[in-house]
Amino acid sequence: MISKAFIQEQGNGRLGHEEQLVSEELRARGIPITFYTLKRIHRRQLALDNESLVVGDMPCILGAIKQLGIPEPKPNDYPASLKNFMHRRTWTSTLEQLEIELSKGRSAPTFAKPATRRKRFTGYVFESEYDLCQVYGVSRQEPLLCSEVVSWVSEYRIYVVHSQIRSIDHYDGNPNIILDIEKVLCAIQALDNAGESIAGYAIDFGVLDSGETALVEMNDGFAIGAYKIDRKNYTDMILARWEELLMSVK
Repeated sequence: MISKAFIQEQGNGRLGHEEQLVSEELRARGIPITFYTLKRIHRRQLALDNESLVVGDMPCILGAIKQLGIPEPKPNDYPASLKNFMHRRTWTSTLEQLEIELSKGRSAPTFAKPATRRKRFTGYVFESEYDLCQVYGVSRQEPLLCSEVVSWVSEYRIYVVHSQIRSIDHYDGNPNIILDIEKVLCAIQALDNAGESIAGYAIDFGVLDSGETALVEMNDGFAIGAYKIDRKNYTDMILARWEELLMSVK
């Protein structure tokens, strides 16, 4: 049971959009808040325990997870149970292998992003070996998630709490092109059936130029951007996922 919260500030009391949403909602719920900076997480200056909610960006949350002894959740951007919802070929590779294939002209344009380490670099469409300057300094042994390049005409983020949709937020493309919501509901059920669901997550779906509704990616709910979702539902997602993580501590 969460009895207190630690929320990241950027300095001088400035809050990011997501942190502002949660702080307003927690105040309304009567949960006391302590604001902190990334430096304090690095120095382990926060008195965290199993009744503490921690809200912030990815580096802050990963630092808090480590301090609390929570096993770091592995990214699951393309869940195995949702393979049929991708509508494009996906595979794993490394930067080294991608570089070889691009330099020999054996690879069509490829979208690639880190497979295991969150935000090691931002996903990018690589068309030639010259595009590898975008990942300068990253080990060539870095595991990648790769996919065919497709054309999205509209993209949405669906926020899910305990397998229930809380918000559907359009974030790119033509907002007049609507998702096939039945496919989204089937995807949520597939995650549940396969044991790949978590208590709070965001799942991005879009519409391809073919008209198909397809999975863009899945994101863990412990540190994910808020688009148009309201403060109550966003906070519910953060809380549900954080309480689930706290339960994993041995």
